[in-house]
Amino acid sequence: MSGHYPTQRLESAPASGDETSGAGGAGHRMQLKREVLARHPLFAFLTDVELARLAHYARLQFFPANTLIFSKGDKGASLLAVVSGRVKICSQSPDGKEVMLNVIQPGELFGEISLLDGRPRTADAVTMQESEILILERRDFVPFVRQNPDVALSLMEVLCGRIRRTSEQAENVLLRDMRVNLAQVIIRLAMPKRNSHVSVVDVTQKELGQMTGLSRESTNKQIQEWVRRGWVETYKGGLYVHNMAALQQYAENS
Repeated sequence: MSGHYPTQRLESAPASGDETSGAGGAGHRMQLKREVLARHPLFAFLTDVELARLAHYARLQFFPANTLIFSKGDKGASLLAVVSGRVKICSQSPDGKEVMLNVIQPGELFGEISLLDGRPRTADAVTMQESEILILERRDFVPFVRQNPDVALSLMEVLCGRIRRTSEQAENVLLRDMRVNLAQVIIRLAMPKRNSHVSVVDVTQKELGQMTGLSRESTNKQIQEWVRRGWVETYKGGLYVHNMAALQQYAENS
């Protein structure tokens, strides 16, 4: 692990970053935790009582931008969800370069693999901006799953989705035009802009290249082609997607 991340970690974060210091009081924080859990398909079918119980176990924690949440090899002791901000899942190549594997958006889970098997983390998790993270400890979550088998089935679906996406990315890199992979990653990361038909991809071209296997120059060249077609628009640090349908058709038919 190279030393380019700040040293604050999940296990040793100071009390000032904990939910006890958040605005709105304990009742507001509990309601927020319930809403975050209820919105995720993994927990959508739970009763109000079950959601309240799970929310009671969970905690909310703030992390500054560019903060290491956990490292590859750390003990997998928790399931996490992004409430606000963004988290990148990344690893280090043998020559010390960072390889970005995924970007976790608000409402998405991460850390579920190590949560289930209790084995070490398979990659680093680092905040890309100031983020609020919901954390469920394994010691609380595993007994809950045993009492709620439907949660286990839903968690298997989440894991299968991750495996399918990883397989598709590998196939695109090995067998298909990597520009298709770029289009697919942009589609997956795009977040609807409020009160607008435009979607936002708040990821740099360098980061897109890391996720797709394209060089930064090749990434920029392809994005500029889509800019000329009117599909996307660039801004410093990201993209606006103006024609999602065209990008989806490109990804499906190329």
